[in-house]
Amino acid sequence: MSISQLPSSIRLVEVGLRDGLQSVPEMIPTANKVELVHLLIQAGVREIEAVSFAHPKVLPQLADAVDVMAAVPRVPGVRYRGLAPNFRGAERAVDCGLDEIVVVVSADEEVSLRNQRLTVDEILADLARIGALAQASGLRLVVAVACAFFAPARGPVTGAERLRVVDAAVAAGAAGIYLAATSGEEHPGEMYDGVTEVRRLHPQLDVGVHLHNRNGFAPANALACMMAGATWLEGSFAGLGGDLWFPGDPSVLGNAALEDIIHLCDGLGIDTGIDLAKYMAVSDRIVELTGRPSASFVSRGGTRSGLASARWPETV
Repeated sequence: MSISQLPSSIRLVEVGLRDGLQSVPEMIPTANKVELVHLLIQAGVREIEAVSFAHPKVLPQLADAVDVMAAVPRVPGVRYRGLAPNFRGAERAVDCGLDEIVVVVSADEEVSLRNQRLTVDEILADLARIGALAQASGLRLVVAVACAFFAPARGPVTGAERLRVVDAAVAAGAAGIYLAATSGEEHPGEMYDGVTEVRRLHPQLDVGVHLHNRNGFAPANALACMMAGATWLEGSFAGLGGDLWFPGDPSVLGNAALEDIIHLCDGLGIDTGIDLAKYMAVSDRIVELTGRPSASFVSRGGTRSGLASARWPETV
């Protein structure tokens, strides 16, 4: 049985080393971060958001970005991405061996002010400068539209607000954008419509989605976005990450667990190029390093094949 409109393959982007670890206050040594990169590559991951160039005082966990990039393996076909929160961060990023720079712009004004202490207009003005720098440096620019569908302390974000950022990203020379389900309260219908609209208006643009899972809809949202034509999905090992604004059970506040997305795609015959068993070893390792339990369903409940091969216990 197949579901119409699903692709035969999908790109998966690992964001755990950046968006996951930034929520961990205990310092993870640089050597362990590089170890995780090696394990990810062995599992078949080919797109890795490895570092952030935020000010070290803001994100001390990610202050070793230059050292991480100096030590990661250079493997054909593997692309490294780094987050640049502003022009100064982008200047630091261009000389570190990255393939892509990602800039986050919130579609919601209040989130922009609280998270980046800048208005959306101020960030978009910086975006144009970063785009020019990326082009001059031969790097691919990716723009993240944060709160693309729903914002905390507010509710739904309008299509006009979302497209304002998308259009500015295109004008800045972005080769790709991703629509971020930042709050984790997004639903499949609005995500399908959002991806469809962006692809219709900007058919040349590489369009992905970044998934959170507060409401448990991440797998359904992944399906909806693939059906709408998204070319990549983003998640984090063990679902590591966190909601930066509002309280809730920590087990539901992180990024979508990428192993759950891999498991979903495997079941549907959608090729990701990633070996689930090897990837789960990466998730086990991050649990060891951080002491935080996995938020992944497949890690806690097992795989389909694992359950099929299980045997009933002996009865007395």
